[in-house]
Amino acid sequence: MRTLLIGIGNGSRGDDALGWLFLKEIEEKDHGRFELEYRYQLQVEDADLISKYERVLFVDATEEHLPDGFIIKKCEPANSYFFSSHLQSPETVLYLSKSLYHHTPEAFVLPIKGYKWELGEPLSRKANEHLKKALGSFRTSVLYEEAKINVTEKEEQF
Repeated sequence: MRTLLIGIGNGSRGDDALGWLFLKEIEEKDHGRFELEYRYQLQVEDADLISKYERVLFVDATEEHLPDGFIIKKCEPANSYFFSSHLQSPETVLYLSKSLYHHTPEAFVLPIKGYKWELGEPLSRKANEHLKKALGSFRTSVLYEEAKINVTEKEEQF
C-alpha cells in the first residue's frame, strides 16, 4: 500500500518548520519506506498528487492547543470546495481528489503544536519536544507498521 507523507511548512519561520522536520527525520531514518513531499502550503494541484496513493498523512505545525503537543487523526473530505489560489486544507484536497479523480485515499492529519513563527527564528525547545513525541507515536502507529510490511514484501520480491 503506497503511502505519501506531505510536510507542510516553512523552514525559515521557526516552528512553522515542524512538518518539514518531521519528513526530514523520516527520510534519514526510514529511507524508502514512504514517499515524501515538502510543501509551503497545499494547493489545488495536490489533489492530483494524492489521487495516486492509497494513504496520505499531512503533517503541519499548528497554533491550536493540543494536550500532548500533537495528535494523529483521521481526515475526511470536505463537503464542498471554495476557490482560492492558495492555502487549501487537507480536507479540501481530499474533496478535490474524490471529485476530480474519483479516488479518495485513506488520509490522516498530524498537527504539531508550535509557538514561534517569525522569519529567521530557530525551532523552539517545546516544539522540538512535541516533534520528537509525534515521531515516536507515528513509529508505533498502524500507518508506520503497514508501510513496514509493504517494504518487506518489496524486498522479498527481489
